Amino acid sequence: MDAARSNLQGALIALLAFAIFASHDVAVKILGASYAPFQIIFFSVTFSFPLATAMLIRETAAGTLRPVHPWWMLLRMMATATTGVSAFYAFSVLPLAQTYTILFAAPLLITVLAIPILGERVGVHRWLAVIAGLIGVLVVLRPGSVPLSLGHLAGLTAAIGSALASVIVRKIGRDERSAVLMLYPMMANFVIMGAVLPFVYKPVPLADLGLMGIIAGFGFAAGLCVIAAYRAGDAAIVAPMQYSQILWAALFGYLFFGESPDATTWAGAAIIIASGLYIVLRESRRGTSDNTPVLRTRSRHEMGIVPRMGMFLRSRGRPH
Repeated sequence: MDAARSNLQGALIALLAFAIFASHDVAVKILGASYAPFQIIFFSVTFSFPLATAMLIRETAAGTLRPVHPWWMLLRMMATATTGVSAFYAFSVLPLAQTYTILFAAPLLITVLAIPILGERVGVHRWLAVIAGLIGVLVVLRPGSVPLSLGHLAGLTAAIGSALASVIVRKIGRDERSAVLMLYPMMANFVIMGAVLPFVYKPVPLADLGLMGIIAGFGFAAGLCVIAAYRAGDAAIVAPMQYSQILWAALFGYLFFGESPDATTWAGAAIIIASGLYIVLRESRRGTSDNTPVLRTRSRHEMGIVPRMGMFLRSRGRPH
């Protein structure tokens, strides 16, 4: 298969993956109207453990589950747990398209955090892209014109937490076993959400329990599609496909929740997406980036609910 055909195949599989992810977030929003994020995450991660176990059966590297970098791992666990709660809350109270737009700021934040954590050297072009992207975030939030809610703060917190978790993986990923990187965020969510659960618990009808299972199943299925996409195509082609989620968010938001993104939200989204795409383009150029932190963030925002699929790529001999 020639390169162009492989890249086309990778892009199409990635588009399918992010369509499934968007469907996953519809389930999150539906459940968020009735349950606290802690409860949704607890049950979703519980359903995910058998899926993670199935993945880890293929893990052949010898070693223990003790992390090589325990403090970095602890920080990553806190970041993923915070991202999960914040993202689920944002999806529950904000329009889908607006939530995605805010979360799309994560690649900009990865670029900034890679400087102190990875020693990344960021040139003027990427700095300008980051500044433009942050202006796009302000366009969406419209401070002073529209009251900023806890949902907006949660979305920003999720973007920051996701970026921090991704950069930490780039920092310690070469030294840690895939099993450690996969399981620890999930175990953190299970313990933390389980500790909070008695204070927020509401009885769950069978249909809602099924939706929580769907969250785990869709997340796992979409992750497998991401793996297939990156195996088929180049990262510089596949990575930008994540921005297709904004189209699904607009469609699903309209169909299921009667949402219609306004012109300002679309304008801010366009600025943020253009900035993110430019950063991916710059990182893909040889000699521009030492670590390619955005380009190698193979998963979307990490929430510790399903295994990070980039780790599975790494365990199969592909860079994460």
